[in-house]
Amino acid sequence: MHVRGISGNRRIECDEIWSFVYAKERAVPRAKKAPREAGDVWTWTAIDADSKLILSYLVSGGRDGESALAFMDDLRQRLQDRTQITADGLRAYVEAVEESFGADVDFAQAIKEYGKDAAAPSPGAATPRAEAWDPLRQTQVADRSCIVRSKPP
Repeated sequence: MHVRGISGNRRIECDEIWSFVYAKERAVPRAKKAPREAGDVWTWTAIDADSKLILSYLVSGGRDGESALAFMDDLRQRLQDRTQITADGLRAYVEAVEESFGADVDFAQAIKEYGKDAAAPSPGAATPRAEAWDPLRQTQVADRSCIVRSKPP
């Protein structure tokens, strides 16, 4: 990836995407002729919220602290200025962001809660077609905690 020297105060959204190579991790031992790379794969992405440019990505075998640190180190090397990063609730982000960026970042985690709201139908109840319950509407940001914050120089 050749995106380097990114300037300006960016709003960056980080996330991980799960996939697999050849077979899912739990099926690899039973898979016939599975290559050495077979199993779960995580793609870590850092996307500029305004331009939608992928600033950094990492493909790794884990969703862990080691991968988070490698990902954040790479992202830091691509940026010239202070930035704002938002990620999901993965605990590994907290330490990785602090180690890679120090106090030169505004970092928050968006914690999502899933559940029924008052408009959800009870089991067996008839639901009018025009007002059908939509589970996607039930996603709410419950907590947007600022983990690391300091004033710009």
